[in-house]
Amino acid sequence: MNQNDPLRIASLLPGLTELVHKLDSGNNLVGRSHECDFPHQVKDLPVLTEPKYSHSEELSSSQIHLSVSDLLKHGLSVYKVFEERLQECKPDVVLTQDHCEVCAVSMKDLDNAIQKFLGKKVKITSVEPSSLDEVLDSFITIAEAINKKESGKHLVDSIKAGFNEISQAVKNQKKPDVVSIEWLDPLMTGGNWMPELVEIAGGNNLLSEPGKHSPWIEWEKIKKADPDILLILPCGFTISKTLTELNTLIDLDGWGDLKAVRNDNVYLLDGNHYFNRPGPRIIDSAEILAEILHPSIFKNKYQNKGWVRLKKESYQLN
Repeated sequence: MNQNDPLRIASLLPGLTELVHKLDSGNNLVGRSHECDFPHQVKDLPVLTEPKYSHSEELSSSQIHLSVSDLLKHGLSVYKVFEERLQECKPDVVLTQDHCEVCAVSMKDLDNAIQKFLGKKVKITSVEPSSLDEVLDSFITIAEAINKKESGKHLVDSIKAGFNEISQAVKNQKKPDVVSIEWLDPLMTGGNWMPELVEIAGGNNLLSEPGKHSPWIEWEKIKKADPDILLILPCGFTISKTLTELNTLIDLDGWGDLKAVRNDNVYLLDGNHYFNRPGPRIIDSAEILAEILHPSIFKNKYQNKGWVRLKKESYQLN
């Protein structure tokens, strides 16, 4: 590549694709993953990956879990790389992550595809954030990889300022107990950066730890915790997809006895575009939580887009 030629970027993770655009390098993108869908114009880019199981819209939480678990059990990656398309894109930089085997193509498959099909030096930049600080650090790492270091620093400073503004607004408010559910069957609560987002927004996070992987959990533990607020944000699910699987929770023994259910404090959140996606809209995720946890302070900027309230009259308890 000539030093004066524009950098050609392939992004294989939705949050990183968003970040490239946020850093004013969207025009440099030459390929994306099958899950990259924001901003809208990225949908015109060549798709470089696909899942090795049926599309999630066609499968239940349980079916997805079984399919993915079976692939991983046999030492197989969850996603396929379209090697010839990657070759056609001729990227100088490929952006991905190796935090979660279920979120992006495996490093081994990606490296093999690049070694086999690209006859030039390609830089693979991979991030693996687990905590909120690591998410922000990953923005700097990506910014440096695409020659936008200063823009990356400005973005991180802006997001930190946004977090601080929210924290200051709620610091004298009573903290409700919060449980976030990140998978429906089997049950999983939201870990990694989710507990920190809840704390920033003025909540007391239960049943998961900051900076640690989201844990599988028994329903009895959620019943025992009996949170004031229950957040439902399955990984990779839109609100409409989550709505189709609500019976997975509603049919559980004791659902109607939960404090959050009795008080209409159950919320469905867009995990796909916000909470499960470590990109620049991480600040939007914090704002969404603040709206839910402290509605007297924050306006409903994201209602019906990033979250909806689930009321008892909208479903029939058994």
